[in-house]
Amino acid sequence: MSQAGKDSGMAYEAELKAIREAIEKAKNLRYRAEARLEQLEAQRNEILRELDELGVAPERLDEEIAQLEREIERLLAEAWQHIPKELVEK
Repeated sequence: MSQAGKDSGMAYEAELKAIREAIEKAKNLRYRAEARLEQLEAQRNEILRELDELGVAPERLDEEIAQLEREIERLLAEAWQHIPKELVEK
């Protein structure tokens, strides 16, 4: 075999090795992505279960949060009303 034939054969081997490595890397990325997807689905199911226990529909979550924020603000204002002004003013 000529030197040119040996060189091209080695180039093919190197290219095939690079392809095998790329395929292996892609497989590993896919496995990690599938594992992450399973983890996220489990988290989602847990959150949905907790919302159900609280009696909150997921589609009403923004409304519930806004209502809770209003309730917190109301209770804070009420708490400040019960603190003597001379303790707050300096």
